[in-house]
Amino acid sequence: MTHVCEVQHPLIQHHLATLRNKTTPPDEFRRLVQRLAVLLAYEATRDLSTEMCEIETPLTRTIARRLSQRIGLVPILRAGLGMVDPLLDLLPQAEVWHLGLYRDEATALPVEYYSKLPDYSPVDVALILDPMLATGGSAIAALQALRRWGVPKLKVLSLIAAPEGVSSVTAACPEAQLFVCAIDVELNSRKFIVPGLGDAGDRSFNTPQ
Repeated sequence: MTHVCEVQHPLIQHHLATLRNKTTPPDEFRRLVQRLAVLLAYEATRDLSTEMCEIETPLTRTIARRLSQRIGLVPILRAGLGMVDPLLDLLPQAEVWHLGLYRDEATALPVEYYSKLPDYSPVDVALILDPMLATGGSAIAALQALRRWGVPKLKVLSLIAAPEGVSSVTAACPEAQLFVCAIDVELNSRKFIVPGLGDAGDRSFNTPQ
């Protein structure tokens, strides 16, 4: 069964309040996305594997631990781009692989227009980055692409999610782990998350519709 973790933390609730506010300007919106991505990643990376290594401190030699897996960051274009830099700060050796997906407004189904995944040497862990999990269609498409690549451990990181999207991902990709800052009430008739925060891509990049 898909592991679903709604990360409960006062800092997350505080920053989400400002992120959701329609008067928050794009520059502050981007900063808040980055802060929330870091808090989410802390929980999502809790089970990463490490290996022992020997290092020399200013005083002596000692045994320490370092990450031992190849980690891939997979932002879903374009809104997922806002979550990449803060995670690269935490995981500077991570690989970044891009997937371009958009939602067909007539059908609410995902349409893939770009993929930068090779057909060889998959990473050990993939973190799919998408601020909003609405219908779950884009996340499922990304998970299926990574599954075809052969990635053994799959995780989705979203700032907010709709119950419908969580259920869809759970049903379609039972091996995946899902980490969100908040699961909202519902999708409206236009398949937008309610109460939500609007369109994360438009708000991040100052391109109002």
